[in-house]
Amino acid sequence: MKTLNSTPRADGFRMPAEWEPHAQTWMVWPERPDNWRNGGKPAQAAFTAVAEAIARFEPVTLCVSAAQYENACARLAHTSIRVVEISNDDAWVRDTGPTFVTDARGEVRGVDWAFNAWGGLLGGLYFPWLRDDQVAGKILGLEGCARYRTEGFVLEGGSIHVDGEGTLITTEECLLNPNRNPHLGREAIEALLGDHLAVDKVIWLPEGLYNDETDGHVDNFCCFVRPGEVLLAWTDDPQDPNHPRCQAALRVLEQARDARGRPLKVHKMPIPGPLYATEEECAGVDALSGSQAREATSRLAGSYVNFLIVNGGIVAPSFDDPHDEDARALLQRLFPDREVVLVPGREILLGGGNIHCITQQQPAAQRG
Repeated sequence: MKTLNSTPRADGFRMPAEWEPHAQTWMVWPERPDNWRNGGKPAQAAFTAVAEAIARFEPVTLCVSAAQYENACARLAHTSIRVVEISNDDAWVRDTGPTFVTDARGEVRGVDWAFNAWGGLLGGLYFPWLRDDQVAGKILGLEGCARYRTEGFVLEGGSIHVDGEGTLITTEECLLNPNRNPHLGREAIEALLGDHLAVDKVIWLPEGLYNDETDGHVDNFCCFVRPGEVLLAWTDDPQDPNHPRCQAALRVLEQARDARGRPLKVHKMPIPGPLYATEEECAGVDALSGSQAREATSRLAGSYVNFLIVNGGIVAPSFDDPHDEDARALLQRLFPDREVVLVPGREILLGGGNIHCITQQQPAAQRG
């Protein structure tokens, strides 16, 4: 694996939009017992269902620790999913894997962001995180992709969404949090995003979804569905703690212009629930010092926005909630040329995220 000292933008590379063609999707197998209940077995079943749904549309590579390699292979033996051995600390490849960038000649490279487990020693979710910080480099090595390493700049892939045409959306709650890059201000972060993703306009939403332990990742709250259009998690209930967050985001989006000067059309996606873990579900999680506690009194940050766009399809979470069918219908309307597939997302949500969080798309090489 070649590590470059330049930047993607200087080399003519950009981050494609998620709806552009993929070569494959990456995932990481869940196992840590202080995050996934009952030794990770329910989560493993949920991840398998997601991987199988994605594999209907495009290749999937699943990264698995040495300890779980045989188990994962056995559970996936009937599928076409590729299994590779990669050490890891947890299964959130959106945040630990590389952000892939492409150029007009058809080359694919990757940005390897520094990773500190969503806050390091100031509210991070576990320690240590060294193996997770190595995941992106190992994936790029497997694929033979050149690597850009952002030493000293912490970023998670779930904290950004792009339209592929120069616009990025994120939240102040996450990227301006002092537990990520306290030495960098807004302008410096925008410059780094511009250099590494070739974006010219950053739209800052104030906060993400209520009680999101990632400090408000945008991929759980708001995403582009095409250039000039976004999908925003939404509630009309003034008693819901998400209500002021949704209103604040809408005000920003209604006033924003993208990198090409277009106003944004905002579609509203209902928020499921409110959803809570049961006492039994929480009791199945090992209590270890330094890891995020699981409590039945804490609201879960469930969201239908946490879906993945794949070649010809949409893979989205369901929650056995009255809004499930509304979410399916809205996604089908927004993506009329793609098949919408809902996969049960509760077990993934219990661990702190959902389908977009546990996947990372690798764009197909395309000549411009």
